[in-house]
Amino acid sequence: MSRAARAALSRRDLLLAGGVTVLLGGRAQAQSSKQPFHVWVAEFRAKARARGISDQVYDHVTSGLQPDLSVYAKDGAQPEFREQLWQYLNRRISEWRLITGAAAAKDNAKLLKQLHADYGVEPDVLLGLWGMESAFGELVRDPDHMHPVFPSLAALAWGEPRRRRYWETEYLNALAIVQRGWGRPDDMLGSWAGAMGHTQWMPEVWLNLGVAYDGKGYPSPYSVADALAGSSRYLIKRGKYQRGLPWGIEVTMAGVPSKYADAKTWRTVEDWAKLGIKPAAGGRFAFTKARTRLWAPVGDEGPCFLLTQNFYAVRSYNPSMNYALAVCYLGDRVLGGEPFITPFPGGERALTLAEIQEVQRRLTQIGLDTGGVDGRVGNMTMKAVASFQRRMGVNPDGYAGLDMLAALRKGQ
Repeated sequence: MSRAARAALSRRDLLLAGGVTVLLGGRAQAQSSKQPFHVWVAEFRAKARARGISDQVYDHVTSGLQPDLSVYAKDGAQPEFREQLWQYLNRRISEWRLITGAAAAKDNAKLLKQLHADYGVEPDVLLGLWGMESAFGELVRDPDHMHPVFPSLAALAWGEPRRRRYWETEYLNALAIVQRGWGRPDDMLGSWAGAMGHTQWMPEVWLNLGVAYDGKGYPSPYSVADALAGSSRYLIKRGKYQRGLPWGIEVTMAGVPSKYADAKTWRTVEDWAKLGIKPAAGGRFAFTKARTRLWAPVGDEGPCFLLTQNFYAVRSYNPSMNYALAVCYLGDRVLGGEPFITPFPGGERALTLAEIQEVQRRLTQIGLDTGGVDGRVGNMTMKAVASFQRRMGVNPDGYAGLDMLAALRKGQ
């Protein structure tokens, strides 16, 4: 779900008894609450009561509850802000994800058609969000990715001082979900930050934008229909999504000064064309009156795009431009769209499904557990890749590319 405005933390977090110390710039800064966790739980009851949470529900949720201190190291470690864009896209628009997404699109064709009729959100956008957020449902109940949300939210509400009010509110929202009977604590599984289900709703989104689209009486992010309907509603209400408008188009800007590609200035497609912007695939623009922004994410030698409001509607889900581009690109490719025409400078093709499986098999053979040989680059595969990269003496970014495959082959 949306992770907008999260403050970034160092990845070198050191967890200490009674609190958390974060190492930043060589200096230790106290991150802990002033009180032990059990004291905070007792005192927080008053805020829960003020929100209308019964003592019975509060006791049920907090009985035996322990904070998940690992959240402090994860906060801010979002890969869309660290990777080169071509790596970021290769990792997520993989052959495995395209195959899985095509199957999901086929299996849910009737649902996607009905959602489009009811909300106007295009299937490619919904498929892109679903694929990015939970790999089309593959991760929803995966214990390597999803965990009970109350230990995470409690840890953040108790011990993350910079956005404590936000985390306290989300913790209260999660309690309200239990109060309404929409979810049980042990069944509310999500990411380290409490985002749940197929399209990763935060508790606030579940409460305020959730849709009981599958007819079962209350909204649930663990229902495909509810998740996609609620996310459609989110895109419209929070992202100002516009019916009938594509997210954008790849363009060329040969001869156009790079200063125009600031991703800030709105012009109609017609006006951009007058400046010399052309569709990368050739031909003419199909939506000349739409207001768009010009974006050259890696400079004018790489892919460039005219972006409509619907791109920014997707970006409302996550503040990263790279994230929004990956969602839109993934959705296009799942439905049979072509790869970007202009290559990324310094980039390389993504490994095929068979090549990823070979990487996983070879890493497993040398004692690095990838969690299976399925062609999907999950957390365990990324950790195994990073471990091998350390052995090679290169940056352990966890990206399995052509050099990685070649090095593994040489080792045989």
